[in-house]
Amino acid sequence: MSETYRAAQIATAGGAFEIVERDVPRPGPGHVRISMDACGICHSDAGMVNGIFPGLSFPLVAGHEIAGRIDEIGEGVVGNWNVGDRVAVGWFGGSCGHCEPCRQGDFIVCDNLKVPGWAYDGGYAESVVVPVDALARIPDGLSATDAAPLACAGVTMFDGLRRSPARPGDLVAILGIGGLGHLGIAYAVAMGFETVAIARGEAKADLAKHLGAHHYVDSTAATPVAEALQALGGAKVVMATAASSEAITATIDGMTPRGELVAIGATYEPLGINPLQLLLRGRVVRGHPSGTSKSVQDTMEFSAQHGITPMNEVVPLSEINEAYQKMMSGAARFRMVVSRE
Repeated sequence: MSETYRAAQIATAGGAFEIVERDVPRPGPGHVRISMDACGICHSDAGMVNGIFPGLSFPLVAGHEIAGRIDEIGEGVVGNWNVGDRVAVGWFGGSCGHCEPCRQGDFIVCDNLKVPGWAYDGGYAESVVVPVDALARIPDGLSATDAAPLACAGVTMFDGLRRSPARPGDLVAILGIGGLGHLGIAYAVAMGFETVAIARGEAKADLAKHLGAHHYVDSTAATPVAEALQALGGAKVVMATAASSEAITATIDGMTPRGELVAIGATYEPLGINPLQLLLRGRVVRGHPSGTSKSVQDTMEFSAQHGITPMNEVVPLSEINEAYQKMMSGAARFRMVVSRE
């Protein structure tokens, strides 16, 4: 009799999650099987669940913020990986290794990026098979439920900040205090930046200070956001996590000369920026994807060293429908994580 595992699958685009029993998969060459301990719920999972991303096939198992333990290793796996190793996998679920970005070493923008839940079944299941190049080691100082969101939300903020032109002492603004923004504030402070949190309403000021922000800007106040930033000396970098083109646009004139706007919040609405706002001050607008498995590992190690953990609500896999709806509706303030029962 075959060994089975439980998975939360979507039968058709836009459908509900259904817990089903499947035969435990065997990892092929260059792959390992992970026993899932925790999997974060990310807003981008909606692209898989609702059938928005191209090339999807149903039934589908989503989930790309995975933390667990290796329980079987396929043939030809390179690297010092062993059964029992604690590992995480994020948006970067492997690369093709042969496209032009990969040949240039820029694996996170691989033309054939293997995102869990899109390229192969993801982490809303007790077992998941992944390519070995997707693996990041979880340090001892992090639990699985904390490591899982760091594999996507965490690395996006961490890598976005460390690849920016900001240096310790520079003013850095985090636009939005949600699942990404709350981690961004903590990382910016730990990296030595003078950190500004920007959000709607004065009610979030105390939260921003609790997270370590040196300043708080209420985007609904009479003083425009750009003017408020300039009063603080101007932002060298704005990390725009809010999924609002209007809110992102409002920060442009608050940046210093050669300042950089890092666009992270996903929205289809165009930004209201004119070329002169960029040209005359030498400003840069950059889109920032997630991070490779090495960057995920760096993120987790930095987080463990500085005591930075995501603010999670953890529920069992059997409650995936409720958890997913809570995350997508905005009722979850920060991160929802499903755990193995």
